Amino acid sequence: MFLRLPHTALEVFKASEELVTECYKTTRKFPNDEKFTLVQQIRRAAISVHLNIAEGCSRKSENERARFFEISRGSIVEIDTAINISFKLGYITEQELEVVGLSIIKTFKLLSGMIRHERICN
Repeated sequence: MFLRLPHTALEVFKASEELVTECYKTTRKFPNDEKFTLVQQIRRAAISVHLNIAEGCSRKSENERARFFEISRGSIVEIDTAINISFKLGYITEQELEVVGLSIIKTFKLLSGMIRHERICN
């Protein structure tokens, strides 16, 4: 990263970066016919989580920050749903499901805490 901004040290930012990495690793072996459906949806949602945290941290008002964090949290719910479908279709193993699931839970909890904090500060 070129900019040395405070949000990069936040645990939620690091967790979302790990979520992106896990989503990309997990979807790498999906069937080719899923390349423009589930794979793309999961990856876009994962990137959305990470980028909306970064953008939210750059906002001045608590309401704006909370809004971006809520968008991130919504994207996590998308990932959770798509990963579950992927497992049911046999695209990922139970072990892969567990690894991504732990990352989803950690990032979701951290984001929920950030949203609560912003709402209390407002």
